[in-house]
Amino acid sequence: MKEYLVISRANGVTRNGSPYIQLKVAALDETMNISVWDVQPTAGPVVGQTVFFYQIKDNNGKKSCALADMKVGEMPMLDHPLYNLLPRPIRRDAWDRCVEALVRLCTDRQLIPVIQDFADKLYRPYSEYPAATSVHHAYPGGLLNHTHQMLHMLEGLYPCLPYPIKVERCILAILFHDYGKVYEYSRQGETMPDMYLLGHIYLSAHKLQNVLDAQGIDPEETKRIVHCVLAHHGTREFGSPVLPCTQEAAIVNYLDNISAKAEIMNGSGDMEANMALGTHVVK
Repeated sequence: MKEYLVISRANGVTRNGSPYIQLKVAALDETMNISVWDVQPTAGPVVGQTVFFYQIKDNNGKKSCALADMKVGEMPMLDHPLYNLLPRPIRRDAWDRCVEALVRLCTDRQLIPVIQDFADKLYRPYSEYPAATSVHHAYPGGLLNHTHQMLHMLEGLYPCLPYPIKVERCILAILFHDYGKVYEYSRQGETMPDMYLLGHIYLSAHKLQNVLDAQGIDPEETKRIVHCVLAHHGTREFGSPVLPCTQEAAIVNYLDNISAKAEIMNGSGDMEANMALGTHVVK
C-alpha cells in the first residue's frame, strides 16, 4: 500500500447528488489526480495530509476509488520523506528581488510607488491562498507562486520585445489579476459564495480600479491597466468579459497561460488524461 501526500483537494457532487472529492496526490516517483466517491465535504483528508489507497480504478487515464479503498494518514513533519512534495510559498526575499528588478524597468513616476506599495501589501495574503481548487497552483500559497512566476517571466521577456510597451501596465495587471481569489476561495481551497456571485475577474478589476482612482492616475491610463485584468483569460470561452486588444493585455494573458499550463503539466501523472489541457500528458 503506497503512501501519497495530498497536494490539492476540491469537493464535488455527482449528478445523482452523491458527494465526492477530487484529489491531487504525490509520491516520490509520481503525481496523480484521483476522484474518491462518497466523501463528505467536511471529512478528511486535507491538503498536506498523507493518504493510502488499497485499490484504484483506471478508466482511460481517469483514476477513482471508493471511500473504503482510501485510508487517511498523518500530517507529516519536516523530516517526513514526502513533506517537501507540497509546494511552499516562495520566500519574501525572492519576491522582493523580482519586484525591484521590474521597477528598474519602469519610467512612470506615478505608477512606481503604486507597484511598490501593493507588491508589499499583497505578499502576505497571496502567500496564504491557493490560485485554484484543483487545476493549477491549488495549494496554500499557490496564488503567490503563480503571480511571482508571471512577474519573473515578464522580467525576462520585456528586454527582448522588439516593440515598445508600457511595462508598468503589465506589472500592475499581474499583481492584481487574481486578487479576487482571496474572496473566491478559503485558505484551504474551498469555494466561497463570491466565486458565483461576482467572480475573481470582476473583484480583481474593481479593486485595481479603486486603487488607481485613489492615487489620481489618469482615467485613460487606468482604463488600459484595468483592461489587462479584464482580458487576462484571453477568450470568452474561458470566462473573459473582454478580449485582449492591447499589447500589454495580450502579454499578461500569455504569461498567465504559460504559468498555469506548465503547472498543470508538471502536476499530471504519466499518460494521464487531462481535461484542462485537452490531451494526455506524457512524462
